[in-house]
Amino acid sequence: MAASTFRDMTVYKKSFALAMEIFEISKTFPAEERYALIGQIRRSSRAVCANNAEGFRKRQYPAHFVAKVSDADAENTETQVWLDFSLKCRYIDQLQWQTLTQKSEEVGRLIHHMILHPEKY
Repeated sequence: MAASTFRDMTVYKKSFALAMEIFEISKTFPAEERYALIGQIRRSSRAVCANNAEGFRKRQYPAHFVAKVSDADAENTETQVWLDFSLKCRYIDQLQWQTLTQKSEEVGRLIHHMILHPEKY
């Protein structure tokens, strides 16, 4: 059964939860990262949710749907880059990086399915 609102989509729920987890963890980053790494990782993780929500509203137009969901995929990948920087800068530990990256990869798999099968959404 198809989701009735964007908030019902599994990909939205998982990406929103990940964005909130990143928000909480990024509160511990040094103040000098406020306008750099903190802003970037929060923005990209939130954009995954926003682009999926926008895509949901455009699902009657498969090409538009896939374009928005593809944007979500790109933002998800960008979030993984910022997680890599967070690890290398020692703002998160290996376990946090692994957990967050696995969640992001799961979101990526859901997004990939949406791109390959827009008719199911």
